[in-house]
Amino acid sequence: MAGSSSASELDGLQKAATLLITLGPEKASVIFKHLKEDEIEQLTLEIANTRSVSPAQKEKVMDEFYQVCLAQQYIAEGGIGYAKDLLQKALGQEKANEVLGKLTASLQVRPFEFIRKTEASQILNFIQDEHPQTIALILSYLSPQQAAGIIGALTPDKQTDVAKRIATMDRTSPDVVKEVENILEQKLASLVSQDYTIVGGVDSVVEVLNTVDRGTEKHIMENLEIEEPELADEIRKKMFVFEDILMLDDRSIQRVLREVENGELAVALKNANEDVQNAIFNNMSTRLADMIREDMEYMGPVRLKDVEEAQQKIVNVIRRLEDSAEIVISRGGGDEIIV
Repeated sequence: MAGSSSASELDGLQKAATLLITLGPEKASVIFKHLKEDEIEQLTLEIANTRSVSPAQKEKVMDEFYQVCLAQQYIAEGGIGYAKDLLQKALGQEKANEVLGKLTASLQVRPFEFIRKTEASQILNFIQDEHPQTIALILSYLSPQQAAGIIGALTPDKQTDVAKRIATMDRTSPDVVKEVENILEQKLASLVSQDYTIVGGVDSVVEVLNTVDRGTEKHIMENLEIEEPELADEIRKKMFVFEDILMLDDRSIQRVLREVENGELAVALKNANEDVQNAIFNNMSTRLADMIREDMEYMGPVRLKDVEEAQQKIVNVIRRLEDSAEIVISRGGGDEIIV
């Protein structure tokens, strides 16, 4: 039990219990809200079995907790390398490595953290000549904005290949991740989680394609439709959904509405959230908005399939108008990335 051990001998559960005892019931209750039921049960039992906590134990546990919090803050600010440099200056090399080891083991710091803070153009210089599978793995760990900047600067034949590999990527062994990190000449391998890491997938490539410039997106999708028609169809369905109409400005929404029948719009809005409904109603006359609201009220229950089909027709109108440059979809800043 915590009350009969020295501070250096406490295990993780005992340290957590000691920390919560030290913080007091008010702060501990806030922490409990973020824990799983079994964790709460274990901690509650440990706290109940802890007879006393000496001032020395409290101080040591609080100090360790503070160091880990500090390390986490440094990682968020500048990545693993930045955190390691600052901690080594403050705590010495051995202690810094110990703190980072605890943090990465518990929080599973993402691989390639060191390049998530790097400009897309610099990353491109590192990876543009690598195998498409290697590029796909790296891009899967980056933000959609970074990945979009890089994939947009690859050669046209590589763009489709890399996008396809991101979409079909499932689980990647930590050994492979380590090998790729070594290719980039970084020493992050010891901090990589030993669990298999799920990366990539259709959602990942959709995020990238929604961020990249329209020309690159069209090129990739056209090639995927030839090479992998089922995959292309799955990606296209997720790329721009009806709720994304909120990404359009008022003028664009008004242009879209000119192409949509009122009856179709009433069905599409039947299952839409309030923000989407307001965005559309605010861009038509009060009289027309009242008419459509009345249609929605009196049409009664509508099959979800019919609602989805009506929404998809409107999405198709939006994509057609974007292709003809009559409207612009806000694409999260991807168009401005220069590499």
